[in-house]
Amino acid sequence: MSKKIVHIISHSHWDREWYLPFEKHRLKLVELIDNCFELFENSDGFQSFHLDGQTIVLDDYLEIKPENREKLKKYVKEGKFLVGPWYILQDEFLTSSESNVRNLIVGMEEAKEFGEVCKVGYFPDAFGNAGQMPQVLKQAGMEAVVFGRGVRPVGLNNTLGETGEYESFYSEMIWNSPDGSGLLGILFANWYNNGAEIPVEEEVAKKYWDKRIKDVLQYASTDHLLLMNGCDHQPVQKNIAEAIEVANRLYPEIEFRHSNFNEYIQCVKDSKKDKLSEVTGELTSQATDGWGTLVNTTSARVYLKQLNRENEVALENLAEPLATFAAESGSVYPHETLTYAWKKLMQNHPHDSICGCSVDEVHREMETRYQKSLQVSEELIKDSMNQIGSRIDTSDLNEKEAFPFVVYNTSGWERTGVIKASVDIQRIYRHDLTDSYRIMKELPIMPLVLTDTLGKQIPCKITDAGVRFGYDLPDDKFRQPYMARTVEVSFEAEAVPALGYKVYSLQVVDNAEVKKETLVIEDGMENAYLKVTFNANGTINLLDKVSGKKYDQMCYYENTGDIGNEYIYVQPQGDKAIYSTSYSSNLTLVEDESYRTTYQITQTIEVPESADDTLLEEQRCMMDLRKRKAKRSSRLVPLTITTYVSLEKDGRGVKVRTEFDNKMKDHRLRVILPTGLDTKEHFADSVFEIVTRPNQHSKEWTNPSGCEHQQSFVGIQDENAGIVAANFGLYEYEILTEKQNALAITLLRAVGELGDWGVFPTPEAQVLKHCAVDFEIIPYSVQDETFDPIAKAYQFQMPLKANQIAVQEGTLPLEKTYLSWKGQGIYLTGFKNKHKSNHRIARFINGSGKEGSLTITKTQDMKAVYRSNVIEERFYDLIADDNGLITIPVKPYEIITIGIE
Repeated sequence: MSKKIVHIISHSHWDREWYLPFEKHRLKLVELIDNCFELFENSDGFQSFHLDGQTIVLDDYLEIKPENREKLKKYVKEGKFLVGPWYILQDEFLTSSESNVRNLIVGMEEAKEFGEVCKVGYFPDAFGNAGQMPQVLKQAGMEAVVFGRGVRPVGLNNTLGETGEYESFYSEMIWNSPDGSGLLGILFANWYNNGAEIPVEEEVAKKYWDKRIKDVLQYASTDHLLLMNGCDHQPVQKNIAEAIEVANRLYPEIEFRHSNFNEYIQCVKDSKKDKLSEVTGELTSQATDGWGTLVNTTSARVYLKQLNRENEVALENLAEPLATFAAESGSVYPHETLTYAWKKLMQNHPHDSICGCSVDEVHREMETRYQKSLQVSEELIKDSMNQIGSRIDTSDLNEKEAFPFVVYNTSGWERTGVIKASVDIQRIYRHDLTDSYRIMKELPIMPLVLTDTLGKQIPCKITDAGVRFGYDLPDDKFRQPYMARTVEVSFEAEAVPALGYKVYSLQVVDNAEVKKETLVIEDGMENAYLKVTFNANGTINLLDKVSGKKYDQMCYYENTGDIGNEYIYVQPQGDKAIYSTSYSSNLTLVEDESYRTTYQITQTIEVPESADDTLLEEQRCMMDLRKRKAKRSSRLVPLTITTYVSLEKDGRGVKVRTEFDNKMKDHRLRVILPTGLDTKEHFADSVFEIVTRPNQHSKEWTNPSGCEHQQSFVGIQDENAGIVAANFGLYEYEILTEKQNALAITLLRAVGELGDWGVFPTPEAQVLKHCAVDFEIIPYSVQDETFDPIAKAYQFQMPLKANQIAVQEGTLPLEKTYLSWKGQGIYLTGFKNKHKSNHRIARFINGSGKEGSLTITKTQDMKAVYRSNVIEERFYDLIADDNGLITIPVKPYEIITIGIE
């Protein structure tokens, strides 16, 4: 019988901010690292310390003690400190696919700068794990993945002799992504504190080790046993060498080592059993009672999620693609600036931050970080558009009095959509701004029409926006203030090229009268694809003219009490939902243009002002959520909900904006979209995956709430028709099987405490402010292969952008695409320059379970096209056929990264 080896790994799970704000936690971090230095220098038995898989702790420490940079490097190179591969320990489900990749790229680069990357994907406390993480991590060269949640360990005393889909006999298993990529997975079956605070007194140590060894043996598949010596913000155990010496003396038949993940993983691989349990896809504790999934963090402080989505879109969908366009035309790609903006954004991505489950001080600081990152993105977007625009040849407009502007489409698909552009008719540059203002105000606005690149007149709405102040900041002289007379033009931009732009022009004419069309019908609005009618109770009826499917009584609101906390939604016992359908509504036509119609629905419902006084006492005494008896207050207050429903001329979906002033506490507000579709499963956007989930949870699930994660959309279909609900920053939904398989999307969850291990009031988590949310209802026919609702849902995240240009000579055409590609069921996730290189990177995901192919058109400016991976390494060149087409076979659910030189 081989000797058992106990691997003791010293660590501290470092939540950068949580029950204390960042700076207070950081002071403890500095103390922790200094104590490790002392042990490395003075204790021969203290071998290493795991710095929690995230390199930001190095940055945070060095901001306080920059003089210790070389000392940090020394101990990383020597393997004393194990660092990376992440920049921060993110919540995977609340950060985009590309955010997860940037996190890995930045973290691995920083770890390499200090010495060496620890090649273990580390998720000690993630609130569930995204299904494509094994594929992402394997592409990045990781050897294993370690996680604390998502799989239920059944142990060696399992009498069934088999495991369920999300169960494992052992703490060691194989975790597969849907594409088949698999990694050795290590589950903290006894949590990541199972070796914390090891005693040195022999009698106490004997009791300690008898229990710890028994617990870990229950789940271990090999003779190598993992004991994690630490916990959340745990100070380093300074006498660990003595504690290990005592253990080896007490148990001569067992070897106790001060170990690290590199050593432990290699030992497990060398001795693992032939057949470990295999789990595939996302791990969200599906085979549990549902109370520990912490999925309701997706709806805590929704305003933070909306800010996060705004920032991610600004960086990955706008700033990066536009900078790539500009770089192809000769501009310098702003690598360092983009990395700075990404790092500032990612500092909001640790799970206790982005999940909204920290004290109020933490989330106030997050809003500042969001603004900092967004300011950088906005400036980069503006600079790139100006650089591209300055090179576009508009000289053909010289013979006319014209005001050209560019519409940019940074999505991966040709796009038609409504946009508003601001156009200056005239500017006066001078320091006497008062006189300039007078001149501009008196300037008459001549009749104008809108034309496209072919000179075709486009229906639009032109509004006099008056006089505005502005300024230029030239590269070669002092700032240049001006006054400008401005108009705003709104219209439907048609067929703007994917990853490209199209020029439009306002032109002066003698008569600007244009025949106006309308989408308004007697009881609603209608275009070629959809018909929308309105009901007295504030709901809408939606007819998909392509499939023939009609969806009745859609878009009503549900309000329930919430006596839970930032982690978990709990509806009070006996609480009955309040529905907006019980109240009358007012309907007003607020926009009637050729390109778009918008109706406003106004409803006022009565909602309890808060929970009753019992809740406060239950919070103070830390009562278990499932035992709480608090009810909703008997005092009702009005909640006015204003809903704007828009249909565009060529729109395939109905866009909805909901606004309300939240003055109530301890409640949840959702929008309900009944589908009437007969199916037992649905799909949702996740990290590099369109994941299929059952409409109902497993038999083990006892939590009355069955909420799930989403990113850009959730959808459901039967054999004939389907519907997708796209959203902007709304990450929580539930399928209500008892309500015709309705999609229930959470718009607000207001609670007053953090929860978890202490009493931490969070009054700002009640979100007592004006709230506005956006979503789009996209119906489709399953048989219609010409329309992809998922591509449409992804486009909902990304605005078309516009900026004015001059009448000028240039080298660029009036219309251009920077990458031509196609692929059925394949979706573009990123378009950027390679990290610290002028090569372009395009990343795609096969969103289907079918073999597919990706076709890229190789143009004359492309020296080479090659296969890459998520960390942007170059593998082999791809060869084009005689027509310049490169066809790449793609496996189901495969992440494909293409480099372009």
